[in-house]
Amino acid sequence: MTETFNFDHSEQYTLSIRLSTDGFSFSAYNPMQNHSFHYTPYKPKRGLSMGANVKEMLQQNKSLKHSYKRIRIYTANSNYLPVPFELFDEKQTETFYTQSYPKDSNSLIFHNILPKANVAMLYALNKTVYQLLKEQFPEARFYTTASPLTEYFAGKSYLGNSKKLYAYLQGKLLTILCFDRGKLLLLNSFLCKQTNDYIYYLLYTWKQLGYDQRQDELYLAGNLPDRNMLVLQLKKYLSQVYLIHPTDEFSRSEFSKIEKIPFDLLTSFLCDI
Repeated sequence: MTETFNFDHSEQYTLSIRLSTDGFSFSAYNPMQNHSFHYTPYKPKRGLSMGANVKEMLQQNKSLKHSYKRIRIYTANSNYLPVPFELFDEKQTETFYTQSYPKDSNSLIFHNILPKANVAMLYALNKTVYQLLKEQFPEARFYTTASPLTEYFAGKSYLGNSKKLYAYLQGKLLTILCFDRGKLLLLNSFLCKQTNDYIYYLLYTWKQLGYDQRQDELYLAGNLPDRNMLVLQLKKYLSQVYLIHPTDEFSRSEFSKIEKIPFDLLTSFLCDI
């Protein structure tokens, strides 16, 4: 967090709010000034609903009461659905989504357009949470954290001639994104309790998609439990296994130096979504 951050010029900044069951955060930054960056984590209270925690966060934090140039709100969940552009119809958003997930009267269905990945990302958001945030931030735009991740990795997947599997680890959730030179082949999330679970899902996905063990590439990002063991075990089966380091990946930008920032939020700063 930048200690000298000045909220007097907040109308020039972008405010990003990230909501997850394991923690909230909000970031204020000026896209034109690399060192103008402020990051604050916020721990939700156990026993309170997501809506109650969001309401309390909005009431208690003065920095959320300033005026901002842009406001973006990200929700972390595993219930998302990528739909290819050629099949997507905005009027059928809810129909598409409920074919994969149960209909929930307490949720609203949204979508994000991802031009690099050539998909529309569908996801659900609790009605109460949406209403609280929309009331305080009428101009806010909403995203699932899977959207900037997918768009960012879609752009990177064009490099070279090999297929690529990107694995994002956050908490106990493993998100797998597979690309063939920009084309999204698979996007899915798995709950993992131990290192062997990560290895199983990664190798199983690799095999199911027919990736080449010598030529195709696996990249690991996020909070990696037993990092060395995970890489060592994967390299027994795959030749091209790499770790993504935020400070290298994002050209040592100010925000990449803060260890607690989730990788999906970092990608949102660069993808501008």
